[in-house]
Amino acid sequence: MRVFPAKSHFALLAAFPVAMACTGGSPATGQNTQEHPGDAYYAQYCATCHGADMTGGMASSLVDGQWEFGGSREEIYRSIADGIEDQGMPAYRNALDERQINLIVDAIEGVEYVPVSTAMADEPEDYDVLETLDYDVRVEVWVGEGIEVPWGIAFLDESRALVTERAGPVRLIEDGELHPDPIEDTPPVAAGGQGGMLAVSTHPDYEENGWIYLAYSHGLEDDGTSGPRQTRVVRGRIQDHRWVDQEVVYQAPEESYTTSTGHFGTRVVFDEDGYLYFAIGDRRDLPSSQRLDSPNGKVHRLYDDGTVPEDNPFVDDEDALDTIYTYGHRNQQGMDFYPLTGDLWTAEHGPRGGDEINIIRAGKNYGWPEITYGIHYDGRTITRERFRPGIEPPVWVWRPSTALCAIDFYTGDEFPLWRNHLLATALRNEDLRLLQVRNDRIIHEEVILEDRGRIRDVATGPDGAIYLLTSRPHQILRLTAIEEILR
Repeated sequence: MRVFPAKSHFALLAAFPVAMACTGGSPATGQNTQEHPGDAYYAQYCATCHGADMTGGMASSLVDGQWEFGGSREEIYRSIADGIEDQGMPAYRNALDERQINLIVDAIEGVEYVPVSTAMADEPEDYDVLETLDYDVRVEVWVGEGIEVPWGIAFLDESRALVTERAGPVRLIEDGELHPDPIEDTPPVAAGGQGGMLAVSTHPDYEENGWIYLAYSHGLEDDGTSGPRQTRVVRGRIQDHRWVDQEVVYQAPEESYTTSTGHFGTRVVFDEDGYLYFAIGDRRDLPSSQRLDSPNGKVHRLYDDGTVPEDNPFVDDEDALDTIYTYGHRNQQGMDFYPLTGDLWTAEHGPRGGDEINIIRAGKNYGWPEITYGIHYDGRTITRERFRPGIEPPVWVWRPSTALCAIDFYTGDEFPLWRNHLLATALRNEDLRLLQVRNDRIIHEEVILEDRGRIRDVATGPDGAIYLLTSRPHQILRLTAIEEILR
């Protein structure tokens, strides 16, 4: 297990003139051989003040039997965990978990070490601990073998989830185990670059109708795996591990297909009224984002079967595509609804220095490429305008860019203090950020995980845990709360 502070550091035990606590058993004096794992933690956190052999130094001896703050094991534990502030000793419950503190107490008391295989058989053998402002968080590898470039995840129920792989397969995970075989007969994809099997989502009434939605890069030639390509949305059901009953929900006009392998956008989400929303990126054709006769750089809105709602903002415009809900986007790779208002929020993967969070309003123009906070990757200017009347400004901008990807409003019970906060993932920065939302504003940002690979998707599971899809390495991580930090 490794412990990762969230953008903070912890000092070693500060000097104080009294011993912490010690009772019973033979002390570990002179026996600091590092064979007991508690010795290693003692050496790291305690020895500077109390001495390598526990006989004292800047702080008192731990072997002279003089204990001002109590001698029971519980009192020893509490002294380490809660600290003794007026004596200069900090609390260590933020730096050490329960197991580590108990190991230090064992080392102080001279308790013989019993291997974890027999003493803590139910304790996970391989996990990390994150220290955030609100929680100590356990990070476990939920799926670590057999999955390749996972892109999107959707939970079917409390025990099963579907995961898309960029190359095309859709995989089933049941009770934390990856099924060895992909779902059969899913649609072929034109994989390559940023294209592939991208998003998976379930119908709001999935338990009754079984509909599952897939968004992917569809090729015009051969069997859909080559030639000019564009984002496509289909739905189907899974029976006996096979994709059946497929229906095309959205297919763009053929003239919009291009050989570009970038900026397909996607994510598929449903609002409370059952309307379906998805995004298509600008496909690296920047001006097309502003043209209403192009599907590129748009958020699209449909009924669940692909028919067009009569109140879509451009249905009466003969020169516009009637599926368009908003326009002027670059490449939106994250979409979710804010639970407190029902508003659709999107994550826009911008140029260099132009990642954005936007709130989607029907018929609005979001500016790309006429206004942006970013520049081209090679340093060239796109535009010097960052604001223009009549164009919706972003809610949040990252400069420099994080390579923003998926977002998810946390809605579970595992982390109550994070409920309705926004989780945002990054590819280049390889981090997960927690954004505190107040009405239509983001008021605080915290990096809660980093350096675990490019994070492609994030989802709140039915169990309240947070699930992350990463590549390099290709894994699915599961985040749960160890304890709430009281400050």
